[in-house]
Amino acid sequence: MSKQDNGGRAFPGFDYYRSKPLPADAQGMTLRDYFAAKAMQSIVSAPKEMAELIDLLGAETAYAKASETAYVIADAMLRAREAS
Repeated sequence: MSKQDNGGRAFPGFDYYRSKPLPADAQGMTLRDYFAAKAMQSIVSAPKEMAELIDLLGAETAYAKASETAYVIADAMLRAREAS
């Protein structure tokens, strides 16, 4: 099983008092999560389409599908970033 490319940290932190990067667990979301959040924001901001999807699938399934789609978009963005 290959490791998922997460693009690294979206906003790498730096400890200016100690002049060194923050520990990895203190640096916040990955670039993949950031891209997915931006994609998700766009997906759910289409009220008519989301309402139709919720009516069709139910809210829990509709938002799960939207979340999966956001990560598909994020992964495509990471691949495009790597290719450029």
